Amino acid sequence: MDQLKDFGTRLLGYLQKIGKSLMLPVAVLPAAAILMGVGYWIDSVGDARAAVVISSYLLTAGDAIIGNIPLLFAAGVAYGLSKKGDGAAALAGVVGYLVFITLLSAGSAETLRGSLSENYELAFDNIENAFIGILSGIIGGHTYNVFHKVELPKALAFFSGKRLVAIMTSFIVMVISLGFLFVWPVIFSGLTSFGEWMGGLGAFGAGLYGFFNRLLIPLGLHHALNAVFWFEGFGIADLENFLGGTGVQGETGRYMAGFFPIFMFGLPGAALAMIHTAKPENKAKVSSIMIGAAFASFFTGITEPIEFSFLFVAPLLFLAHAVLTGISMIIAAAIPALSGFGFSAGVVDMVLQAQNDLAVNWWLLPIIGVAFFFIYYFSFRFLIEKFDLPTPGRREDMGDDEEASGPGKHAETAKKMLAGLGGKENIDDFDYCVTRLRVKVIDPQKVDREALKKAGANDVLRSSKNIQVVVGTNSQFIAGEIEELL
Repeated sequence: MDQLKDFGTRLLGYLQKIGKSLMLPVAVLPAAAILMGVGYWIDSVGDARAAVVISSYLLTAGDAIIGNIPLLFAAGVAYGLSKKGDGAAALAGVVGYLVFITLLSAGSAETLRGSLSENYELAFDNIENAFIGILSGIIGGHTYNVFHKVELPKALAFFSGKRLVAIMTSFIVMVISLGFLFVWPVIFSGLTSFGEWMGGLGAFGAGLYGFFNRLLIPLGLHHALNAVFWFEGFGIADLENFLGGTGVQGETGRYMAGFFPIFMFGLPGAALAMIHTAKPENKAKVSSIMIGAAFASFFTGITEPIEFSFLFVAPLLFLAHAVLTGISMIIAAAIPALSGFGFSAGVVDMVLQAQNDLAVNWWLLPIIGVAFFFIYYFSFRFLIEKFDLPTPGRREDMGDDEEASGPGKHAETAKKMLAGLGGKENIDDFDYCVTRLRVKVIDPQKVDREALKKAGANDVLRSSKNIQVVVGTNSQFIAGEIEELL
């Protein structure tokens, strides 16, 4: 039983790493969203030759990013999984992806296997997808970790170390590709069937996705789930098709649209409820935190600062949040009121994508959002007061010292957090994502949860030796300071 539990813990930690690694290439998508959003706008307001040329130029530039998402995934995942985040791993991921898609192209597969059936030819015609990109990144990252310090005999010394990584990746992919010649059509058929099943559920399928998308946030696996619904290779490709203008009007965007009312209005309503239910002496402090978090959610669609403020102290609220998100997804898909985004469901992406031909009745989303603002406010306030939930400002004396700002603050926070983690001698592995520090410690008993919270952590997740310190959107700056200390 203990072995099974340990295996589950290690698997969860590994999946979290993949989810975190996906965030690096996903962070490139706002550039595509801006280019394509402006391109659609210019195309809608002018028929002059200059407008057509500029619009086409911007849309083509944006498509250069969207059309190469699998390649970005290969590089980003390999980089994220490699020790110390090395560029040699990213190169290996790209090499692995190029070998995969070349060896498994329809023409190559037909040469190696003989005549292909129609279904098999379709599978190999669609080998350039996010699944293969992620797999290439996984292989590249692990190959780097194994071979980047290997020394070859003097005659081959030039190819030692990091130079060996891409070479070994290509050999490993060649071997795996032989198996994929027979396995890939089965995998492709399964993934396509899964996508078709979810698509067949219509609006309810979108709601189911939205519900689980929020529930997976504590595990850091929601990004991995997003890859299934948003990118090519899984039969849906909602985000890719929306930004590329290649989807079906009235359907494409259903796995994104319902997030707009929640991120822009619902969560700010929850933030207001937490302000109003805080102790009188803590209202000013809670307000300063929640107003900034609500603005981030409304403007950019970054929701973690609000969500993590109640996720662990009041799980009932988070369950209600997941259910309401699912309901919003169902409503938006059923009307339909559809739009999409390149980064997240904030007002920036809503404005940018308003001119996209696949944005159907998008103007209804803010109206739905206003309703969700009041639903979140009253439901959160009722639950907090009814069950006396310990949301921010209701239990502890938060004090009234103003926090310092700037690099000095991050350096001091980093020192305190490193001490709370048991000191640098207790750190086995260190990484971070958008809002969290991800740490593997040697002795979990040395981790001081209260010290970490006093240092500025919103919460601390512990799973055996794997620690996640939720610090908010400043995670990269704090992580940088910790890496300097390490």
